[in-house]
Amino acid sequence: MRIDILTLFPNMFTGVINESILKKAMELGKVQYHITNFRDFSTDKHQAVDDYPYGGGAGMVLKPEPIFHAVEHIESVTNSSPRVILLCPQGERYTQKKAEQLAREEHLLFICGHYEGYDERIRENLVTDEISIGDFVLTGGELAAMVVVDSIVRLLPGVLGNEDSPVLDSFSTGLLEHPHYTRPAEFRGMRVPDVLLSGNHKLIDEWRRKQSLKRTLERRPDLLESYPLTEQEIEWLNELKRNG
Repeated sequence: MRIDILTLFPNMFTGVINESILKKAMELGKVQYHITNFRDFSTDKHQAVDDYPYGGGAGMVLKPEPIFHAVEHIESVTNSSPRVILLCPQGERYTQKKAEQLAREEHLLFICGHYEGYDERIRENLVTDEISIGDFVLTGGELAAMVVVDSIVRLLPGVLGNEDSPVLDSFSTGLLEHPHYTRPAEFRGMRVPDVLLSGNHKLIDEWRRKQSLKRTLERRPDLLESYPLTEQEIEWLNELKRNG
């Protein structure tokens, strides 16, 4: 996968892509990162990338020329048509399902905005996806891009090492993930559930499925509305509700 990021602050990404899983994925040859300062593509003698909005109003708006030129340059040097993602509070709410969808692409291009917003011609003529990571506003799209890139890259085959890890993540199954425990079996009087020490994989799997249902019911009951429950899970869920 190739990931291009258009930003006015390329140094923000230096530490992020050179640490942890994002760095490992690059070293494994699973992904290439290309960070571009789209100010370099400004046609203005002062390299301005923003201007006052027509019709008046607060704030400045990103001009179309630098971003159009930057995207077209990347398309020409890669001879590809990337999926162009705009980080924007008005975009669709980002989900694990969207991450899984984007992880199947070969080339992604992220546009990180600043100021009051984008010239609408960018949105209408360049962008394939608009993504919001939540109902709040950041000073720019860089942090949102980092979040989305991290969630995608960890899904690339071979990046996490254990192929089951992303499959069992919260939201990947449709439910929240079950609790986890590790050594020691007892810590300050707090014991690991006996079933996890039993070695009985059937009982362990059943316990985990029940705990996943319980956690989802307590924390995100809205997820159960679209989750295809089995008869056994319906029975467990009713039991959980009866027991409060």
